Amino acid sequence: MQPSKNKNLEYSEAFYRPSLAVQKTSAEIVNEARNALRTLRTQRPFTPREEQRKLFGSASSRTPENRPPSAFSLHASSFEAVESRPVPCARLSPLDHKPKLVSTATSNEEHHISSPKPPLDSKEIRKVSNARARLFRTASYGNLLPDKVFLPNSVHYFPAVMSCELMSFQVLIEKEASHLVLFLFNNGDLLWCNGFIATCLDLVAKYGFAKYLIISLFSFLYQLEDNVESLCHACTILYQALEEGNMLGKQCKRRTLFLKTLYKLVDIASDPLGLKLAKIILGLKVSGKNLLNVCKLVFKISRNEKNDYLIQSDRILDSLLEILRAEDLQANTEAFLYCMGAIKFISGNANLINEMVSKGTVEILLQLMNEINKINENDAQFSSSGHLLVQLTATLRNLVDLPQSRCKLLDYGAIPELCLMLEKRISDKDICTNVARIFSKLSSFNDCCTALADCSRCYILFLALLNKHPKKQDLVIRIIFILGNLTAKNNQAREEFFEMQGSINTLITLFQTHCEADSNSKLWKNDSELKNHKHPSEEEDVLIKLIRVIANLSIHPRVGASLATNHHIVALLITVLEYKSVEECEELVINTTATINNLSFYQVKNSVIREKKSYIAELLLKLLMSSNMDGILEAIRVFGNLSQYQEICDFIIQRKVYKFMIALLDAKHQDICFSACGVLLNLTVDKSRRSILNEGGGIKKLIDCLKDFGPTDWQLACLICKTLWNYSENITSAESCFAEDDANTLVILLASFLDEELALDYNIDSDLRDYHKLYWETEFKPVAQKLLQRIQN
Repeated sequence: MQPSKNKNLEYSEAFYRPSLAVQKTSAEIVNEARNALRTLRTQRPFTPREEQRKLFGSASSRTPENRPPSAFSLHASSFEAVESRPVPCARLSPLDHKPKLVSTATSNEEHHISSPKPPLDSKEIRKVSNARARLFRTASYGNLLPDKVFLPNSVHYFPAVMSCELMSFQVLIEKEASHLVLFLFNNGDLLWCNGFIATCLDLVAKYGFAKYLIISLFSFLYQLEDNVESLCHACTILYQALEEGNMLGKQCKRRTLFLKTLYKLVDIASDPLGLKLAKIILGLKVSGKNLLNVCKLVFKISRNEKNDYLIQSDRILDSLLEILRAEDLQANTEAFLYCMGAIKFISGNANLINEMVSKGTVEILLQLMNEINKINENDAQFSSSGHLLVQLTATLRNLVDLPQSRCKLLDYGAIPELCLMLEKRISDKDICTNVARIFSKLSSFNDCCTALADCSRCYILFLALLNKHPKKQDLVIRIIFILGNLTAKNNQAREEFFEMQGSINTLITLFQTHCEADSNSKLWKNDSELKNHKHPSEEEDVLIKLIRVIANLSIHPRVGASLATNHHIVALLITVLEYKSVEECEELVINTTATINNLSFYQVKNSVIREKKSYIAELLLKLLMSSNMDGILEAIRVFGNLSQYQEICDFIIQRKVYKFMIALLDAKHQDICFSACGVLLNLTVDKSRRSILNEGGGIKKLIDCLKDFGPTDWQLACLICKTLWNYSENITSAESCFAEDDANTLVILLASFLDEELALDYNIDSDLRDYHKLYWETEFKPVAQKLLQRIQN
């Protein structure tokens, strides 16, 4: 055959919409993604906020008798006066002799050791203290102060004190500092009080006797019981004095005395005071039962959301993080639990999580998680550490909302560690649900989703969770949502999941279970209830996200072809269209139709879509005639694929569906015009059907679409030209094919669109310009040139 004739034959045959067998160019590959195979999006599952702050929420699988309490009583008596220490294995034997007191007196005067006196009760102590305070206010200072002394509220008082000799000042601090500070407090002179203490602290570095001031300050705390505000201020001063005097930690000589005083103040029912006491107690590095109780104290206060501002202002978070960073987990598991519980509550405050992340909370939690993951399942601490992991994972779930948190999780390899936790704690529904919530959030971001997809063990774990906890709704829906995200953009993820043993069977089982449950629930609702509910039910939500996974999997050529031949999957998709309308649940019906569209793309042997194409077309008429434009678009797309079969073309003609397609060309909706034009293109392959374009002004509407969308959508422009080419085939003159006005308009449009400088906008982004140029050169230009030549000739 001669080349010229061969060239003419190339455009003498009717155009079909692109089929799988002939798609080779990059333009056709992208075209395929637009026309037939599309991933689906859906909203992330909603996690309701707990009305009350608890260790374990209302949805917890833990029974009250099998979990630590969130509410408890805490008193001064709960603390140990002397911290318990490990009992040594070797005990010393008692001494055989009694020690004798050695006197160092040089005189013959006999010294007697006074017998212990019973402790005074609080009233007696207060009487003595008040008496000393009155005495201090009225008595002469003697040699302790200069001759001219003014009252403490006098501006001349401090110069007088500062003019004391150093030794006299030290004696003043040792004997009278507490009464002086108490006087200043009682008279509301906090400025002078702070100044006095600051003066003492200034002498710490030089002379090292400020510890007497600290002891004195502790000794008058009881005087302030009825004045919580002043007591809180005193505690603030105490902490600063201890910190600046290097008296925090276990090296403080008077530590036991300080702690006893602080423990007794716990009985005062005040959250602001409780936090300040906790900060000092934690600063003194308590351990054992006392560490547990002070963590409980902070936990109890943090349960009240109104106290979040106190937690922020007192910087108690630093102390809590220090516990997790420095204390021994095995020796303090319960203390870690309540400490972690308080941190979890804090992380629920959107105003505090930025501060938490900046202080290294993510790194500390990941280190703790790594330590817990090392605990063997047969270890006695395995169960108790599970309670702790519930708090830890719930905290991470809150923190991953911040971009800087997600970066740290990726940098420190959190995803494999979380997968390991799932593997070891697969029977713990609470931990599994929290980790699923973390992955649900992470997988919504491309970099995190890619990192999760690269962790190959995740697919096995997700399938194991679905099979082990099929009735735990909040867990199932999140796992399916994650799988939908993983398979949305990653072809390797689609293949890996599909190849996992039992993966498709698991999806089918879940699909069938929830489909039956949703269908049964519909029987108990009237039409008004079905059409007026605004949000999908739990069963509908699972089905929406489950069908999305199937749609995304079908993008992979081998997987999609296999799914198209799966009778169970196609039957379930058809069942949804049978009993559900777009008015009842828009997203479910649209997702189902989109999935059928993806599967209908594969014209493979034993395709169930192909087998049931007529019944599917009948079901789609209901959606096509609805008022939902998204639903109409999906239905047209399915008709675009199915109209490649003669049987469906006959159905479209017989049921007058083509008239609807022509009418939709006026929709001024680019994607709807594209899909409707694709159906008309397939119909006009048959010469006997080409006249349908004369009905309803079809030719004029096609030309208007070309005019409106051509310069911005060369794919659509190409489809229009192909349809007009099919229509004008074997017609000898333009006049017998097109009206004069239509022919003239078409010639002008094609001529201008074939001019590269006029057709392509070179001011747009380079990537977008290349994209447009690719379609213009490979798709539109060859067809438009031949169509223009035909009309002109």
